[in-house]
Amino acid sequence: MNDIPDELAGRWHSGVVLKRDVFSTIERGRFRGEDGEVEAVLRRLDEVPWWSRLLAQELFRRERRALAIAGPLGLAPLLLYAGRRALVRGWIHGVPLHIAKPYGDAAYFRSAKAALRALHRAGIAHNDLAKEQNWLYARDGGYGRAYLTDFQLAATFRRRGALFRLARYEDLRHLLKHKRRYAPDALTAAERRVLGRKSFITRAWMATGKKIYYAMTRGLNFTDREGRGLRVVRDAPAIVTRLRTHPQVRDVAVVSYPDRRAGTGLYAFVEGSANERELEVFLAGNKPEHLQVVDTLPRNAQGDVRNEILELVAMNQLDLIDPLLKTEAERAIVGRIVSERRNLRDRFAF
Repeated sequence: MNDIPDELAGRWHSGVVLKRDVFSTIERGRFRGEDGEVEAVLRRLDEVPWWSRLLAQELFRRERRALAIAGPLGLAPLLLYAGRRALVRGWIHGVPLHIAKPYGDAAYFRSAKAALRALHRAGIAHNDLAKEQNWLYARDGGYGRAYLTDFQLAATFRRRGALFRLARYEDLRHLLKHKRRYAPDALTAAERRVLGRKSFITRAWMATGKKIYYAMTRGLNFTDREGRGLRVVRDAPAIVTRLRTHPQVRDVAVVSYPDRRAGTGLYAFVEGSANERELEVFLAGNKPEHLQVVDTLPRNAQGDVRNEILELVAMNQLDLIDPLLKTEAERAIVGRIVSERRNLRDRFAF
């Protein structure tokens, strides 16, 4: 892949890859606009496969239209540039919902509901809010504030007809599913009723289209929420199982990350005293791109490994880690892991 799309030559400074799939590559970096250089996110289509190009261009157009409206409302990234095969949007200093895990944070979900209402008042339905990664959690004055991102499936409506109302309902229902997971006690009686009523299109989709979709995406190796495929659902568990049989390994966490060359990379964090080279030999043919032995894996109060922290380390999204750490002990553990991290291919000083 070219370091910089031709149309952005001299204006884009590449940083880390955030996501790669057959519809685009998304990178974090810096963009030079009329007001100087700012942090930004680039969606580029210059090397999508030929067979997905038409759909990729349609998704690109949808995002461009939606961001042009939603960005100025303060609930989504600003559209900074839109060319033929490159779109640049502003950077929001926040983490996806599945990484933030805002348990009990009713204020965040009030913010999310307000953002969704503003989006709908502007005549936009997002249509992809079931994915937690499309909800961002940002700190604003000590409180969690919600932002929306990834508008590839968004639809803009001139009239508030039946189709718009249906899409609006589904957007709300998906938000409330996230609220039920993270802040169930904050659900109102009306919200619980919404959760209990799927639209007829949703019921039909789950009975027919969803099964066809899963069959197709399995064939394309899109088997997880980020389209990372068999490496995540087949290779990663096998690596964990194998490493845990080693006598000098106490625990293992394997996370995936977007890789500029390989597409999807696997990063194994191994708690123990084993030699890294010996572990690579021990794994034989099924090896991750990176393997790092650590003294201690970061864990929450329940003792579960904090994979969300390790994902950010693997992706070199280091500036997003500190707000997620709650104690000095956690900072010390993560600090040692960061200082010895193995993925140095995509680095950027933010």
